[in-house]
Amino acid sequence: MNSRQTAPPIPVVVLAGFLGSGKTTVLNHLLASRGGTRIGVVVNDFGSIEIDAMSVAGQVGDSMVSLGGGCLCCAVDGSELDAYLEKLAAPVHRIDVIVIEASGLAEPQEMVRMLVANENPAVRYGGLVEVVDAAEFDATRARHPETDRHLAVADLVVLNKTDRVDAAERGRIEGLLGTLCAPGTPVVGAEHGRIDPELLFDRRPWTETRGQLSFEDLLAEADGHDHRTHAHAAYDTVEFVSGQALSPRRFIDFLDRRPAGLYRIKGFVHFGVPGHDERYEVHAVGRFLRFAPGPWGRGEERLTQLVLIGSGTDGPGLLRELEACREEAPHEARPESMWGVLRYVARPAEAETP
Repeated sequence: MNSRQTAPPIPVVVLAGFLGSGKTTVLNHLLASRGGTRIGVVVNDFGSIEIDAMSVAGQVGDSMVSLGGGCLCCAVDGSELDAYLEKLAAPVHRIDVIVIEASGLAEPQEMVRMLVANENPAVRYGGLVEVVDAAEFDATRARHPETDRHLAVADLVVLNKTDRVDAAERGRIEGLLGTLCAPGTPVVGAEHGRIDPELLFDRRPWTETRGQLSFEDLLAEADGHDHRTHAHAAYDTVEFVSGQALSPRRFIDFLDRRPAGLYRIKGFVHFGVPGHDERYEVHAVGRFLRFAPGPWGRGEERLTQLVLIGSGTDGPGLLRELEACREEAPHEARPESMWGVLRYVARPAEAETP
């Protein structure tokens, strides 16, 4: 059996923003800070390359990237993007996450549409990150009125170059972003493109022997890295563990009301509802939310294990809300109580499996 068929689908994160916003700087920082994660990259709507031992810094031009002894350089349409993703998702490459750096003039919603419509069960859409230049924000909006439309569909906004504006100007821009983005969209401030990769993807690969990350791995990723190179000092981490199942309705309500400062949620949830007693992986980047059901390991304890990463959030308050999601009698819950969760589940592999 193909190992990728049994592995979780690879998340595909779209990194968008107008020319000069700092997308490539953000991408270079993600690659330099990726730890053991193997990142596949599609750059500037042109070409693709597996990034493993080398950094993209110095390797990526405006329209092409080096691939071994040659180059891939052609404009990407839907079929070409599908072909690149299929190549990167091949098990031989052992890719853990794919980042698409969209052209500065690209329509990110079209990229998202193509990814959502993609029928390859080995990949899944992982969220849209819009990079904004704080120092040129007003000028960019004047030059590119479509900025407002792009911000409205973003799952997370990186307000880059905050070191080039004072506190008052930054506050004004953040307030304006609050009116331009969809309600609840997080805005992460950054200098020189330095954001923690953990806000977008897991830094360690899923192991083939276990098929999942342990809670200890999750915590190590969230809070155990070299603070000289990562930006964890700016973020708060909350860990939640429950041996009692969670109410799907109350948990979805919690997710719907999550504060804007809560950038990332990941982990596993046990609902225990009859007919849905699977282990549900949960992955949220900004407003983007996805559940992926999977089997429990042999002898694995039924636990909910979550890591929440944010800034300016009320950690004790988040824990109280999660504790209120506990369900004393999950076996008595009706199957329709899972409908809210199932809205965020995609099972393309089921249709492909013979």
